[in-house]
Amino acid sequence: MRVICAGGGTGGHINPAIAIAKHIVQKNPESEFLFVGTDNGMEKVLVPKSGFPITFIDVNGFKRSLSLYNLKTVFKALTAVLKCKRIIKDFKPDIVVGTGGYVSGPVLLTASLMKIPTVILEQNVFAGMTSKMLSRLVDTVCLGFEETRASFPDAKNVVLTGTPIRDELFLTDKQTARKTIGIDNKPFVVCFGGSLGAETINNAMTDFINNCAGNDYNVLFATGENSYESVKKKIINKNNNIKVVPYIYNMDQVMNAADLLICRSGAITTCEIAALGKPSILIPSPNVTDNHQHYNAKALSDREASVLVTEEQLKENPNVLNNTITSLLKDKTALERMSNNAQKIGIKDGCERIYNEIKTVVR
Repeated sequence: MRVICAGGGTGGHINPAIAIAKHIVQKNPESEFLFVGTDNGMEKVLVPKSGFPITFIDVNGFKRSLSLYNLKTVFKALTAVLKCKRIIKDFKPDIVVGTGGYVSGPVLLTASLMKIPTVILEQNVFAGMTSKMLSRLVDTVCLGFEETRASFPDAKNVVLTGTPIRDELFLTDKQTARKTIGIDNKPFVVCFGGSLGAETINNAMTDFINNCAGNDYNVLFATGENSYESVKKKIINKNNNIKVVPYIYNMDQVMNAADLLICRSGAITTCEIAALGKPSILIPSPNVTDNHQHYNAKALSDREASVLVTEEQLKENPNVLNNTITSLLKDKTALERMSNNAQKIGIKDGCERIYNEIKTVVR
């Protein structure tokens, strides 16, 4: 099978494409791949690091207003379509798979016009503009969340597949993970706001740690590389059961060991939490397109699988996080209910389901 993967900009678009490609290689070792991206997105580093070839097109996203920038973007898009046509003619793919980001637009559009089988993956609850525009043309739309189905009323075929999730998350269990990283039977709280950190989350979590009584909890708090030194100075609680780090490198072990996760609600993170059945407090980033993290978090909180706390709430009252954490950890029934509800939403075999849709379309 010859596959073109189109997606870029952020890891949330690129990592699913890489996961799908690796899964196809496991199933069909003779498969060949070509990634298409831009040379100013994370795909420039992540794709070659994963061992796949990549070629670049010059394309930008549209701004939501009339501007000279948008006129230039239209010109770039038309030029990109011509380049995509050459790329597709040269590579001769059996299928083109899009995983989001504006780079996937011209690639999937061109492939559809050339009658090449096409599949797109929409990981977020709130569907992106590119996915909506392409949904009438592509053969199948794969969804990370059932709630997204309503966004594609005119699509040819819409299937709930879940989002590709790292296999290593399922190679251990809670007790083994806790033993591996040295966690005792006290509740284990894990907080991470992303590789760069998040100031509002860091401030609220610092307050929680400083108000945390004695040795009631084990806490692992990842501040982000840029914020580590400044946050460390504000932590006055020096109990050995509290660890403050710049970044969590063994996330698969940590997530499995945790009793409660506090984090952003990007599509992949949210799907991983659900698949593992982990109680969580989700704090959506307000600085993302279409506020899509809020809708991801709401998909879990509406089904009592998580608690949604906004940055606005934290800014108005930093004790909101402290109060939410302590009340949840004192209520084992609530934690168990959240865990069970999360597992009902979670999909562990996203890659396999997407692979099956790809096979169907290619046939």
